[in-house]
Amino acid sequence: MKNPEIARIFNEIADILEIKGENLFRIRAYRRAAQNIDGFSKDVAETPEKELTEIPGIGHDLAGKIIEYVNTGHLEFYEDLKKEVPSGLVEILSVPGLGPKTAKLLFEKLKIKDINALERLAKEGKLKGLPGIQAKTEENILKGIEMVKRRSERLPLGRVLPLAEEILRKLKETAPVKELCVAGSLRRWKDTIKDIDILATSRDAKKVMGVFVHLPQVKDVLAQGPTKSSIVTHEGIQVDLRVVEEDSFGAALAYFTGSKNHNIRLRELAIKKGLKINEYGIFKTATGEKIGGRNEEDVYKILGLPFIEPEIREDNGEIEAAVSGKLPELVTIKDIKGDLHVHTKWSDGSHSFEELIAAAKKKGYGYIAITDHSKGLGVARGMSIEQLMKQNKEIKAINKTLKNFKLLSGTEVDIRSDGTLDYPDDVLSGLDIVIASIHSGFRQGREQLTKRLVSAMENPYVSVIAHPTGRLIGERDAYEVDMEKFLKTAKETGTAIEINAYPLRLDLSDIYAKKAKEMGIPIVINTDTHLILQFDYMAYGVGIARRGWLESKDVLNTYDYAVLLTHLKKNP
Repeated sequence: MKNPEIARIFNEIADILEIKGENLFRIRAYRRAAQNIDGFSKDVAETPEKELTEIPGIGHDLAGKIIEYVNTGHLEFYEDLKKEVPSGLVEILSVPGLGPKTAKLLFEKLKIKDINALERLAKEGKLKGLPGIQAKTEENILKGIEMVKRRSERLPLGRVLPLAEEILRKLKETAPVKELCVAGSLRRWKDTIKDIDILATSRDAKKVMGVFVHLPQVKDVLAQGPTKSSIVTHEGIQVDLRVVEEDSFGAALAYFTGSKNHNIRLRELAIKKGLKINEYGIFKTATGEKIGGRNEEDVYKILGLPFIEPEIREDNGEIEAAVSGKLPELVTIKDIKGDLHVHTKWSDGSHSFEELIAAAKKKGYGYIAITDHSKGLGVARGMSIEQLMKQNKEIKAINKTLKNFKLLSGTEVDIRSDGTLDYPDDVLSGLDIVIASIHSGFRQGREQLTKRLVSAMENPYVSVIAHPTGRLIGERDAYEVDMEKFLKTAKETGTAIEINAYPLRLDLSDIYAKKAKEMGIPIVINTDTHLILQFDYMAYGVGIARRGWLESKDVLNTYDYAVLLTHLKKNP
């Protein structure tokens, strides 16, 4: 997909405009466009101009720029703009947390032209002393540089999965494949991905390889063989395709799905039974006789195990659970009955109640919660108390007209730096759901950040804590929180925790989702939708929930509306 690429360019345009001191509204227009393009679930490269202009923040001018880049791989305005600032500034701006003004200062005062020079001077302590730069600033810059390096090694799931799906679609359309599936960490829904593994079966493997290495996503061909080829995409992601025999497809799928430690445990079990397991099948060690491998289920069945879902193949207790018959029945996308974190035009969303209701019904949902931002988040057009009360009244009126569907009246209330909430209790008490979240002060100390979250959970009207660690994968690390105390407080107060399904958040992580389940803490899986197409992100949240061993009973928005309401109220 071209979306991340174009979003990056628009953000860089905004950065350069800010360095130049251009009009603030123009800068914000590019940033808003970048955010909405990045959140657009369809590929803009295959979207007609009329539909592009329906994306909030995209007028005819920006739509034209998108089309120009898609058609030519070049945006003249962007290239000309880059010539107006020193070339090193654009590279330095890729460091998370380093704003345009600081980048310009570093260039003008210290002639820093690239990330290597920035890292060297930060380690030597030569940045502090400049206006606004202290020892803590140097520390944050070094953390940002480390994130840039990690970003080059592993990419967010939300960046890689759409690319993999597009490659699969192209192969199905143009290559003689019979069975086709992703494997590796992508099939396990890990939150970051190093490369893409694809397995296929075909009667003409040579032709499949020929199609694969000539796909439009291919930048370089690393290797092309009769049954295996490797390419690098324009995004810099390596993709390996293997064509295997049909009677080995299941064994190969299990083997290449991994994880490494999970596979080691399976091989240990096989050895005890006098068997050998590899990507070609399952064999009796003594005779070499092949006894299975066509179907993935064979691998587990022959070892005397129930099928273990790909998401939990991490050697994290799943083998023991399988042996004892205690594997979880993992939550599925079909179990989800509603979305409890949805924004509208009242704050920084892009749609009306009616548009969101229609889209939610198409998903088969029975409810959604309207949770626009509170007044303190001005950048997101946060609502005053009067606006919230008016919205609440409209929701109640709309609910009287709906059949088999309900809107929950709610808010995403900001947790202030001192731990207080953006709305008073007498306002929060009149809502169906109160989601509390942190949107600022990420660099506060561990104790203060934890105190803010604990204080919010202790409020009798707060139902859910949203995106609790504040991470943006590849862009911003999780802020420092005492997760043990956070989870303990959630349990004590009966506060639910959100798995935010936005692909760059996936927050709560699978590790803490599993701990929350073990402690009996309720979970909600939400998309944080600002655009209707973002309802599709629910699949990412469910993937993380499955990695965390969650079952439908652990997730509140798998419940019917009436039951859900009882779980959201803490009965103060």
